[in-house]
Amino acid sequence: KRQATEGYGAEVIAYKPGEQEREALASRLQAERGLTLIPPFNHPQVIAGQGTAALELVGSQGALDVVLAPCGGGGLLSGTALAVKHLLPKARVIGVEPAGADNGTRAFRAGRIERVEHPRTMADGLKPQALGDLTFAVIREYVDDMLTVSEEEIRSTLAFVWTRLKLVVEPSGVVALAPVFHRKLGLAGR
Repeated sequence: KRQATEGYGAEVIAYKPGEQEREALASRLQAERGLTLIPPFNHPQVIAGQGTAALELVGSQGALDVVLAPCGGGGLLSGTALAVKHLLPKARVIGVEPAGADNGTRAFRAGRIERVEHPRTMADGLKPQALGDLTFAVIREYVDDMLTVSEEEIRSTLAFVWTRLKLVVEPSGVVALAPVFHRKLGLAGR
């Protein structure tokens, strides 16, 4: 990912997660360089933009009983929930996270933002330490349930997608499929 990002001409600034907070680093760089900060998930326009994936899904598939979406910082899940509940109010929306990076599931159950200081998962796109305040509010109101999947469930789902579906995706891209692939939800006939 780093090589690809640099290949597009971006400057990648590394940080040490146990020693530095990326939000503080980003704010400092913003102030020092006069940059515009585009949050990865906790912003109304980002949430709305990520919700367009669900709009396309519903537009192409019609009525759905259940929609699963991965959760890291909650932007995609929030946008998905808003779009699905607007278009299909009776559909269930379920967020899915790696067990080693379950800040969203913890927050959903506790009713308050929860942090996972050192998220551990191969699904590196789902490793924020906590939901944002905006994403948390949307998830609490519009998401029906949250669940987690193990690293082995991610790994075996990823292998299936690569070898049987012939799709090259990153681990974060199969997290929402893992509970379906491993029959954790009882979705027969839905």
